[in-house]
Amino acid sequence: MRKLDKILAVGGAAALVATLAACGSNSNGNGSSGGGGSFTMGTTDTVTAVDPAGSYDLGSSTLQYSIFQTLLTIPPGSTTPVGDAAQSCSYSDPKTFTCKLKPGLKFSNGDPLTSADVKYSFERALNIGDPNGAAIYLLGDIAQTDKKGNVTGLAPGAIDTPDARTVVFHLNRPDVTFQALITYPGVGAIVDHKVFPMDKKLPDDQVIGSGPYKLTQYQAGQQATLEANPNYTGDRAPKASQVFISYYSDSSGLKLAIQNKEIDVAWDTLGPTDLAALKKQSDLTVATGAGAAIRYWVWRTNSGPGKSLAVRQAAAQIIDRAAIAKNAYDNTVTPLYSIVPPGMQGATQAFKDAYGATPNVSAAKQTLQAAGVSTPVSITLGYTPSHYGPNAVDEATELSRELQASGLFTVTVKSAEWDTYQTIYKQGAYDLWMLGWYPDYPDADDYLSPFMVKGGFFQNGYDNKQVDALAAHELGTTDQSSRDQDFAKMQEIAARDVPFIPSWVGNNTAVYVDGMKGVKQTLDPAYIFRLWTISKG
Repeated sequence: MRKLDKILAVGGAAALVATLAACGSNSNGNGSSGGGGSFTMGTTDTVTAVDPAGSYDLGSSTLQYSIFQTLLTIPPGSTTPVGDAAQSCSYSDPKTFTCKLKPGLKFSNGDPLTSADVKYSFERALNIGDPNGAAIYLLGDIAQTDKKGNVTGLAPGAIDTPDARTVVFHLNRPDVTFQALITYPGVGAIVDHKVFPMDKKLPDDQVIGSGPYKLTQYQAGQQATLEANPNYTGDRAPKASQVFISYYSDSSGLKLAIQNKEIDVAWDTLGPTDLAALKKQSDLTVATGAGAAIRYWVWRTNSGPGKSLAVRQAAAQIIDRAAIAKNAYDNTVTPLYSIVPPGMQGATQAFKDAYGATPNVSAAKQTLQAAGVSTPVSITLGYTPSHYGPNAVDEATELSRELQASGLFTVTVKSAEWDTYQTIYKQGAYDLWMLGWYPDYPDADDYLSPFMVKGGFFQNGYDNKQVDALAAHELGTTDQSSRDQDFAKMQEIAARDVPFIPSWVGNNTAVYVDGMKGVKQTLDPAYIFRLWTISKG
């Protein structure tokens, strides 16, 4: 966890300065050499959209990190943002953030990359406002909203471009995490204003960027082909000249592909049984790094049975996280008692403090009786069968069994594939539904503000003014001890109000064949699979 008061100069908010220099260097000043041949990465992740304005998921961002530059980026093994397209960035105060672009930047088609493209990229993401995109959830600092709080575009005067290399952000509130937030390509990817339309997404196979790789072929759900970008001059020099990404519909296909050496590296998601089998194969390496990937269950709080606080609290008293870890994941995951994963600064175990480490059906019964709730309570529980790997169904089955075994709930389990699922859960298809989270930026705020402020990105109807105030305060101070207090209070409120129920936290794991280099180094809590750092042979 990065300490903002260490990154930002000490001396009070008015004198706040954080200069972020570019990291690393290229021996020839051009990252396009790609001297390491080619390799194939396999994954079960789904790409919602290659265009960064239309996605907010791991499968999409894995491609986008390689195709696009952001102003700042997170290097391997670090939580501190460093320069990517930006030569330097600094806060002059907690609401004013200025970046200076590196000279001579170009997109893969040869167009120059200037401050106008940076402004256009942010404005475009907010203007499109795709419900499956990240901008409307993460760019509130520079967004214009209507009376109902809906994002309508970029706020007037939010971004200035005094010259071709300078970008000045005027935030509508103090936010010391903005520098980390814009490392995520779903909001920070820089697009060519001559290529990307302002009012709609670009087709996947037409997307271009200025990153270390360019997308040369794309077939949704099948394969993406990346080639070293000859116009790239940044510090993320690609080690391989070409990368193929193969997409699998389930982990059994992914497991078979890595076993048979049809792919060189498998990343996200292999199940516990798959990993156990692959560990026995001597010519494969199963590498694990510290992870911050979590799984949790979301309640719809403004309609249906989840509108009752007692119903939500009773479910939190019944869930058996240890049984889920054992029966669904063969103890390859760890029970999670807060939406903020352990090890991240500011994390607590609020749900354990509120309800205990083990299920308590008697307490749940008393909770419902005290609120006058008739039992059994009928709920619809939703999950997606492929997007989160083969064990999602096992977790859904186990949680359903626990709730029904209590005698307090009757559960109808439904599922939908990811493209449909991420739309219909927002429309009220389920009372309680499964989601997973990978960090956008390495800060506890990334596990709190997107989940708890104004119904969260999953739009579950939750609204708490105290939470909003706490989030605003922690975003506006560089005093980390004060931020930690705000984080603790927000987690305490989450356990009390139960807009969601944390389930488990897992590691960052990949499997690769002999001769692969750089895979282990990218397995860190940032959950960025840095294809440009990997080579074969």
